[in-house]
Amino acid sequence: MVLKVIMLVVFFAIMLGVGFYSRKHTKDVNGFVLGGRSVGPWLTAFAYGTSYFSAVIFIGYAGQFGWKYGIASTWIGIGNALLGSLVAWVVLGRRTRLLTQELDTRTMPEFFEKRYSSKSLKLFSSIIIFIFLIPYTASLYNGLSRLFGMAFNVDYKICVIVMAALTGIYVIVGGYMATAINDFIQGLIMLVGIVAVIYAVLNNYGGLTGALDSLARINDPAVSDTPGVFASFLGPDVFNLFCVVVLTSLGTWGLPQMVQKFYAIKDERSIKTGMVVSTLFAIVVAGGCYFLGGFGRLTGTDVATEGFDAIIPHLLEKLPAALMGLVVILVLSASMSTLSSLVLTSSSTLTIDFIKPVIAPKMDEKKQILVMRLMLVMFVAVSAVIAIVQYSSRITFIAQLMGVSWGAIAGAFLAPFLYGLYWKKTTVAACWTCFIWGTGIMTLNFISNTWGLFKFPAVMQSPINCGAVAMVGGLIIVPIVSLFTKKPDQKKVEDAFSCYEETVTVAHRKALD
Repeated sequence: MVLKVIMLVVFFAIMLGVGFYSRKHTKDVNGFVLGGRSVGPWLTAFAYGTSYFSAVIFIGYAGQFGWKYGIASTWIGIGNALLGSLVAWVVLGRRTRLLTQELDTRTMPEFFEKRYSSKSLKLFSSIIIFIFLIPYTASLYNGLSRLFGMAFNVDYKICVIVMAALTGIYVIVGGYMATAINDFIQGLIMLVGIVAVIYAVLNNYGGLTGALDSLARINDPAVSDTPGVFASFLGPDVFNLFCVVVLTSLGTWGLPQMVQKFYAIKDERSIKTGMVVSTLFAIVVAGGCYFLGGFGRLTGTDVATEGFDAIIPHLLEKLPAALMGLVVILVLSASMSTLSSLVLTSSSTLTIDFIKPVIAPKMDEKKQILVMRLMLVMFVAVSAVIAIVQYSSRITFIAQLMGVSWGAIAGAFLAPFLYGLYWKKTTVAACWTCFIWGTGIMTLNFISNTWGLFKFPAVMQSPINCGAVAMVGGLIIVPIVSLFTKKPDQKKVEDAFSCYEETVTVAHRKALD
């Protein structure tokens, strides 16, 4: 117990120390929100990866999908690495950095406003972020209760309050730079931790060969009659596995807290390095989490009574004390890194895109930073309260709302942002249609699953599948609507794209020389 407490105290001390060290980068709004657009490739890559993979992945998704698909759930982690990291950096990284600098935008709603010359798009997108990021933020505390109970005998409410308070302090004091540096440290812990945990857990089940053999002997007629299906290459349900890969991989392309990482990276060369580092990080962390979850059925967990969140803790309960302490810090790292990214995104968006233009248009930079810090306190506090209320009272609709948040935000923003980077003919009407489509279909899914007023088709009842449909549907809707609606002001569009085209031309000439 003493060793675990020491590890935890050292971890918290480092996080707070980094926050106070980073104060010098928070003198203006650009520094507070984007670290002055001077963040290097390693910090950006780790910030991207740690914001991507939270305790929701390690405890919730890894256990749930490992139980459903067996060892084939590893494909989710591979999809996250290739589609959610590698391809995302290739497709979004360079253009996002150049266009957001040219348009002088610091948030996604600001990008929508200046790219499409529409203040209403900015206001509505900031409202979407405000509504759907809060329950998503609250979900980050899930899974901590069991691990802290196993390791420290500490009440869940205390865990939530301590985690929220410490995260809030270092983000409020140090802004984006503190988040980026701490993400790097937390990312290193996650890399070491997941490798050590997988090795130790498999050792308890006779090594990799023994664990796979035991998994192949498990049958569940309710899922599949195929022998050894949970140890097979594609698992028992290929279609739903594919939907999970799409939602958890392609979804990052439309999440403001993920895309914002590309705004802050300092130069062109950093993008290539960041892409490689981010992809390798995702392979180890995401691939490792889902691979570990694939052995969840070996624990014999009673999912009906304990829930999916009990699976991973059961896999870990026989670990030595030191390794258990590392696991707790690993999960804390995953949660705090994502929490810091989400609350910074939420507070900056609400301040820059709503409070300043609507309520206080003459607010100067110092007051904006003050308001952002106040909003940070509010977002952290509200997310902690929601998490505690949901845990204590088991209010099911809160948990379901958490499930639709990712799909609603990504479904609304993915297509307008992606086409906004690449296609000059994307229209304001197409963006509005996609906003309504993404948030609308996920809200209807939430209503259907919560109150049963109507029934979605069976394949669409899962928030996972519905979220995948929301994103893919948006990619189809935006170009179709753009073809039949009022075209944007071509001069403004050409001016916005000129920076990228000039950079490409210069790079091409240098390559020829």
